[in-house]
Parts: sequence; structure tokens; C-alpha cells
Amino acid sequence: MRPTPAGDFDYDAKGAGYAAVRQPDPRIAEHVHAALGEARTVLNVGAGAGSYEPEDRHVVAVEPSGTMRAQRPRHLAPAIDATAEHLPFDDDAFDASMASITVHQWPDLEKGLAELRRVTAGPVVVLTIDGTSLSRSWIAEYSPEVVTVDRRRMPEVDRIAAGLGGRVEVSSPPIPFDCTDGFAEAFYGRPERMLDADVRAAQSGFGLLEPGEEEAFVERLRTALDSGGWDAHHGHLRTQPTFEGSLRLVVSRMGGPG
Repeated sequence: MRPTPAGDFDYDAKGAGYAAVRQPDPRIAEHVHAALGEARTVLNVGAGAGSYEPEDRHVVAVEPSGTMRAQRPRHLAPAIDATAEHLPFDDDAFDASMASITVHQWPDLEKGLAELRRVTAGPVVVLTIDGTSLSRSWIAEYSPEVVTVDRRRMPEVDRIAAGLGGRVEVSSPPIPFDCTDGFAEAFYGRPERMLDADVRAAQSGFGLLEPGEEEAFVERLRTALDSGGWDAHHGHLRTQPTFEGSLRLVVSRMGGPG
């Protein structure tokens, strides 16, 4: 038996509707799929509703939340109920593995990363958030509380790299203006979207705020949009085609550094 929920955010209780907001963005997907190389078998750990799973390869998905497993599209294979720390697979069972915006949920990060590496013969691809870069977003001005929460949760990129070992490369996929994956920074030039309760419900950081803090964010943002204050300070973002924020792609390949 394992603890419920499997991480600090209860996706079983609060994850309904997540897939409607967090649709994988094809331009970000290109970076993830390229990093998988020529792998034909891929393990997706913390798979959620299946975001960024390549559909031209054989994918096995692992997801501990029943609510999230139920949101997987019908054309994707059902996910296995398991956690990163206890993967039920043999050593080197997969050509490649991936984990998308999930490592911050793992109670034992190092054990989960070691398991990923154990069951993977080739590249391990981790899409994650660099907490130290969250202050680049305008959201830090309107909700410093959510930035504090997320910065505390997000593991350092160097820690992820060390946990995976091998030859590690880190890149920063640009976030497109019309990004379809509705994480908070995806709305860098579309602030009105963050007034939508369904959008905020798809951000685990907002679900971990203290009572009243989310409501205060909404009021500050609505006031700033109505008064023109947001546009006075951040209006240039409405015409900026991409934004380099906190999104990071960490790729580990065997063979050591160099």
C-alpha cells in the first residue's frame, strides 16, 4: 500500500478537468520527442492524462492517480497504477523514458530518478520547471504566494541532473504565445485567461495556497486589467511571439560527461 495522494497535490480530489486545460503543445512536444531519439519503446512516468506521449512509438504509461488515468484519451493505452519510486519493470526494459511536469510530485526524487535510469537503456527525458526562474513571469507580481509555493516544490535542475547521471543536457524550450498547454506561464501574454477558475484549477500551485490567497490574486489581476495597469507594465507581452520562462528539458544519456 502507498500513501494517498502520491504527492503533495491530491490529483484524485482536484484533478478533474485537468486534461481540458493542459493540452500538449505541439511545438513543445517537438523538443520532447526529438530528445527521445530513435527509441521505439518509451516509458512515460507520472503520465497524467498523456501529455507529450509520442503516438508513433510503443508507450507504456505509469500514473498513480485514478482521476488522471480516467482522463487519458481513448486512443492512448491505459496507464498502469504505479509510482516513480517503484516501477514494476526489468532493468533496461525501455529504449527511452520520459517524465513531463511531474518530478516535483515525487516524494522521493532521487529514488524515482534512479528507477527511471534503471529501467531505461537509452535517454531519459524530463520536462520540468526551474523554480529559480519563476520570478520572470508577471504572475510573481500578482501572486508572490504561488511563486513561493512552487519555488519550494520544484527540485533544482542540478539535482535532477545528478540523480539521472550520465551525460546530461539542459535546454529551455520557448513557450509560444498561443501555447495550448495551460500551465501558468503559457498565459504570459494572455493574462485574462488566469481569471478563469478552471485554468487556475489546472495549476497545482494554486491548489496549495492558503485560504484567501487565490481570491486576492484574482482581485488584484482583475483590477489591474480593468484599470490598464497590467498593460502599462506588461503590455509588450501581448505581441511577443515566445517567452523564455522556467520550462526546462533535462536529457540524460548514458556514456558519461564529455
